[in-house]
Amino acid sequence: MNLHTLRPAKGAVHKEKRLGRGEASGKGGTSTKGNKGAQSNTGYSSKIGHEGGQMPIQRRLPKRGFINNNRVEYKVFNVGFIDQIVEKYGLQEISLETLYMNGLINKTAKVKILGQGELKSKVALKVNAISEKAKQVVEAAGGSVELV
Repeated sequence: MNLHTLRPAKGAVHKEKRLGRGEASGKGGTSTKGNKGAQSNTGYSSKIGHEGGQMPIQRRLPKRGFINNNRVEYKVFNVGFIDQIVEKYGLQEISLETLYMNGLINKTAKVKILGQGELKSKVALKVNAISEKAKQVVEAAGGSVELV
């Protein structure tokens, strides 16, 4: 075997389909694009969502809902879950940093504490928001609350 004798495998190479090269080629005239219309012309590209003149689905369906750009999303923890966290990780203070370090929230999350459950241990909270009931439960257990 020499470099000058190398050839592709039999059947691996196909002839290029030559369109619009006369009627004898079998692909002349309209060049397999049918008769008339935008799709037969060069440079044709349909717009996204175009349904050939039929009313597009995004216009047939009604609008629904409202998105408030000013909404503040909180990652919510109940007081009972805070008690579990204190026992599991042995924490005396729960802040955004400690929750992030233990993989409970992401870096940019805002945290709100709600009052469901019981709190047995004394804990200092540094969070973005807290409900009145949760604040009472934490202070009754001897803990403190600081809003960040």
